[in-house]
Amino acid sequence: MKISNNSTNRKSIFSIEELRDAARSDNTRIAYDKGWDSFVSWCESVGLVPREAQTEDVVRYFIAVGGNDPKNSNKKLSINTLRLFRSGLNYRWRQMGINSPAAEKVIDDILLGLAKTRNEKPRRVKALREFQIISMLSACNQNLYGMRDAAIISLGFSAALRRSEICELQIEDLERKSSDKMILHIRRSKTDPQGSGQSIALLEGKSIMPIKHLEYWIHATGINSGYLFQTLKRGGAVSGQPLDPGEIARIVKRYAKKVGLDPQNYSGHSLRAGFVTSAAAHHARLDKIMEVTRHKNAETLMKYIRDEESFNDHAGSSFL
Repeated sequence: MKISNNSTNRKSIFSIEELRDAARSDNTRIAYDKGWDSFVSWCESVGLVPREAQTEDVVRYFIAVGGNDPKNSNKKLSINTLRLFRSGLNYRWRQMGINSPAAEKVIDDILLGLAKTRNEKPRRVKALREFQIISMLSACNQNLYGMRDAAIISLGFSAALRRSEICELQIEDLERKSSDKMILHIRRSKTDPQGSGQSIALLEGKSIMPIKHLEYWIHATGINSGYLFQTLKRGGAVSGQPLDPGEIARIVKRYAKKVGLDPQNYSGHSLRAGFVTSAAAHHARLDKIMEVTRHKNAETLMKYIRDEESFNDHAGSSFL
């Protein structure tokens, strides 16, 4: 789908911040390498070729490693480290042009099971309200990295997208309806594992303006097919490869810190949860919120709304 080219053409200007972003990417690659090295070591111990591993082999690996560092028996790996290792496996297989066996949902279940056996409850991150999103967008530089981050933050929030959905979006999935309306076609998601397809109505609005930020990014990179959000090569050219979902969390944390929030309290899910929380705060109808989030169970959605409205008309407000 070709997006209107009436948007302002911004030149990519490399800066100190951009170089810092590149350094963070190096650190991410180092972490991914550690995860892959750990998996390779385990494969060697069981006589398995890493490249030929199947999902059941990855399951065996995480069960074997559990929370223990294979290189240091006295050190336990956190569940977050195991999740980072999983991202490393996904990244390496994608580099080899192979569908990652570590990307299957059963791996989610294994990691959750490990967390429960170690009494590590999944940490519930805070939702980002619309005024916080606006501040984060203002903190984005007008260079290639800044345009990418602004597009991800504004779109992830406005369409209540999951991290994986952001990364898997392709340019062909954008259907422009008018200057301020767009349809996003989601090919596959957590609630649509068979890939039947889901659609989300995206509004430009007056403050978040995701369509504008998308246009800046697309115009600057020249992407006309394939993944919407691609990794950047040194020098600024897009690689053709999608971002890893873990990078969405790092982007959110980076800009949360820039606007004075504690990055430990926020992640990629803060964008999706933030849309729900903000919509509830502005008295949007439950069914209309569900049209955007694509929740099939209203009970799941209500936990965000209860958090926002728990102090409204409080039972003890007249006598406490």
